[in-house]
Amino acid sequence: MDRRGFLGRAAVVGATAIGAETLTATASGTGATAAATGPLRVDIVMFDGVEELDCIAPYEVFSIAAAHSQGGVKVRYVTTGRPRSVRASFGTRIEVKHRWAPAEADLIVVPGGGAYTLGEGPGIWDEIHSGVLPRALAAAPRNGLTISSLCTGTMLLSAAGLTKGRPCTTHHVAKADLEEQGGVVKNARVVDDGDLVTAGGVTSGLELSLWLVKRELGAEVATSVESMLEYEARGIVWQAA
Repeated sequence: MDRRGFLGRAAVVGATAIGAETLTATASGTGATAAATGPLRVDIVMFDGVEELDCIAPYEVFSIAAAHSQGGVKVRYVTTGRPRSVRASFGTRIEVKHRWAPAEADLIVVPGGGAYTLGEGPGIWDEIHSGVLPRALAAAPRNGLTISSLCTGTMLLSAAGLTKGRPCTTHHVAKADLEEQGGVVKNARVVDDGDLVTAGGVTSGLELSLWLVKRELGAEVATSVESMLEYEARGIVWQAA
């Protein structure tokens, strides 16, 4: 099946059926601003040892959202090193064509990956030990930017000092370490603290992405993405008061 063509046709049919004005009206909060000023710009951070589902699930969710939202979505993989082929946890090769450029993003997604319990090897441990990505993340926050993570990717945010004293979550194997490092761990699948949004392990990337699509682009877009994926978001989204 020509997936790109199908998604494009689906977007046209959907806009005709519910009215383009409905898509615009359902956007709220930061999403209304993003839709008014151009596409939502999403950068997914890549590194050797990244978990396949951690990065691919958000990429697909935001790519489908692009076909259903009036303002559009621009999603890309980025790396702090030179553009190259990244080897994921289970051997999948993923071509990363873009350099780290947080000033060009509205939303950053940091996946997890690697054998967490070993404390070494390709994945978050190599990134934490090298210090390059944590330093880049520490320097990234600015007005208008949301930094998000899922699974053990939250430990990269912790290494950058971004979760200290803030509500957050991660994969269950890392929650004790996240708390020890100053994170205020919440028992929820997604934890939304405004410009910091974190999610639990592996499959939680679907919930993280669908929640951010809903928050930034509106409920109508999010339900359209769910219909295309034949998936319904589950679990609790914890939000700051």
